[in-house]
This record gives sequence, C-alpha cells and structure tokens, in this order.
Amino acid sequence: MTLHCISCDHRQPHDPLTFVCPRCGTPLEVLPDPEAFARGGSFEGRGVWRYRALLPAGRGPTLGEGDTGLHRCERLGLEFGLSTLYVKNEGENPTGSFKDRGMTVGVALALGIGARAVACASTGNTAASMAAYAARAGIEAIVLVPAGKVASGKLSQTVACGATIAHVEGDFDDAMRLVVELAARERSLYLLNSINPNRLEGQKTLAFEVCETLGSAPDVVVLPMGNAGNISALWKGFKEFQLLGRIERLPRMIGVQAEGAAPIVRALGDGADACRVERPETIATAIRIGAPVNWKKAVAAIRESGGEAGTVTDAEILAAQHDLAAREGLFVEPASAAPIAYLRKRGLEGAGTVVCIATGHGLKDPEVVSRHPARETRVAPGLEALRELIPR
Repeated sequence: MTLHCISCDHRQPHDPLTFVCPRCGTPLEVLPDPEAFARGGSFEGRGVWRYRALLPAGRGPTLGEGDTGLHRCERLGLEFGLSTLYVKNEGENPTGSFKDRGMTVGVALALGIGARAVACASTGNTAASMAAYAARAGIEAIVLVPAGKVASGKLSQTVACGATIAHVEGDFDDAMRLVVELAARERSLYLLNSINPNRLEGQKTLAFEVCETLGSAPDVVVLPMGNAGNISALWKGFKEFQLLGRIERLPRMIGVQAEGAAPIVRALGDGADACRVERPETIATAIRIGAPVNWKKAVAAIRESGGEAGTVTDAEILAAQHDLAAREGLFVEPASAAPIAYLRKRGLEGAGTVVCIATGHGLKDPEVVSRHPARETRVAPGLEALRELIPR
C-alpha cells in the first residue's frame, strides 16, 4: 500500500505512524495495492472485514461493525419530491455510530505496531467507539473531551468501557491540538482521530455497502460534516468501487454543517486557504468543530463530485430529527438529522436516488429529545380515559 497527498501528489510507502504529508502537512490517504484492483475485489463474509482486500490491516478486534440498514423513506421522499430516498442508519453499529467502521481497523494497526494505548480527542462518538474497541483488544484508551460539551449518552459509553477521560477546559479544537502533540511525543500511544488515514479506510466501507445493496451507486449522497473525514472516506470508497468495475458512475457528494459551526461551507464559499471558525456552537454536538483537520479532503470530494455544501439551523435540525423518527421510525442524533433538514431546505426534486447518512443513534444525545413536542397526558386508572386517546 501507498500513502498519497491530495494537495501536492507526494507518495511514499505505507507507514501506520505517518499521518500527514512531510512536504505540505496535508493529511494523507491510503492507496490500496494495484493487485487488489486487478483481482476485481474478492469479498467474503459481512460487515467491514468483508472488504479486507482493500484495507490496510488483515483483521482486527471486531464487535460486528458494518452491514447497517439502508432504509427506504417513502413518506419523506414524497414530501421532498424525490423518487427514491434512503437513510443509511449507522446508529445500528455496535456502539451506535459510524466510528466503529474505522476503529476496528485503527485498533488492529495499533496492535500491529505494539502500541500500549490508543488516544483521541472527541465530541463523543469517537471516544465511545475507541473505548469499546480498545477494551475488546485489551489495551488502554485515553480520551480528551471538551469539558461540559459532550452528550451524556456518549460519555457514559466511554466511562463504561473503562477509558481514561481528560476533560479539557476548551473546545474540541483545543483537545485535538493537545492529543496530536501528545501522540507525537509518546510513541507507545497510537492516535485514532480521523487525521489517521488508516481509520478512514474502515469508514469507506460504508460506500461499498451502499453500492452492493442498491446494485449501483446512488445519484446523491448527503451527510453531516464535522472533522470531515467521513465525506472524504465515502468519496474515496465510491471511486475505488468504480476502479474495481463494480459501479459505472459516481454520486454527487453533499456535505451539511450547522450554521454555528460551518467552517468548510465558509471556506468553499470564500475560496479560502484556511478553514476555521472561532467558538463553534450548535445543538448537534457531533459536528461542533471549528477547525476540521480533513477539510482539504472534504473540499476535494465535493468539488470532484460536482457536489455542494450548505448549512442548516439548530431549529431545522431538531425538526428533521423529530420528523425522521415520527414518520419513518428512525431515531438519530441531531447531527444525523442535518442531511434531512438540508433536503427540506434546499430541495433536490428529481435528483434520482438520494442516500442520507445518519451517523449516530438518537440515544447518544437523550437530552435533546426534551425539546421535541411530546404527545403525553396524565390519566386516571380507568378505561374511559384511555379510550379518549384512541383515534376515531
């Protein structure tokens, strides 16, 4: 395998400890061996490790990640003027988020180099996933989180799995800066944020699954953007499936951010060479990131695919979360509802087959549900009062 820089086209042999380009500092990507493409892809089994021929590790500690549901949403699709709308529900992964796809690969590499511990900065999902896979592998997990800014559902998973948690007095970007510096100094500590291109290799398998389920690539993929590793990983996955001859065309990639945390949308609009917003704020904690490390990869994915990026408000996110659950039975965390909110706001009538990526389960952030309208009432212990609740 080879490491490749999308900015300056630098290439070098694969090294699990090299994350950024030595020439320009851009996060690298992993290119599978040409022999894997020549074979056309020999896939066996289910889930992430079905695609081991295209991954930088042969096998890792697994909890049954991947193989999540691709759910047809006819009611919302009709409302949005879409002939076919699907939601790929990554909340069905073992720890309830898409991060599990990358963690099984990342922890496998950590074991391979003899690391004694793994580390990450997190807004919640990365921490919960890394803690679970580290526990599965029998190694330590060290997590840096922004103090007071992580949803209880995510933090409780991290605690339960026995991780060491440092609450950093600052935002996610402060925690990210610190964990990168720590991992650079402590070679026994393996960094598993999305700056690590090997972790993103696991996440690209989501694209493979979508194509295999549909029998082709969708026309449009809509997903939330935080640190922006996922949109670039999916785009890479679709391109690799095309190289394998498994699909004929590629989808448009649409990235969605919250209005209060939209550095990539701003960078695309301004044509800026930097990507940062100070003090990002949104109810969608999973994407409350002001300085995404993979922003160049995300911009490349959006531009190469002929896609777009846009924002939604917190109110629009909450409304979409409620509608997806109440009308389609899919309960997702706020960040996962951002693509649905964008479809309602933007309108993609006649776009063909559209797949929205729901990155995490709704129980990750249970406090948010208190903001939804509730159909609750207090009744006397008798049938007459209950009969009044039955639709006529």
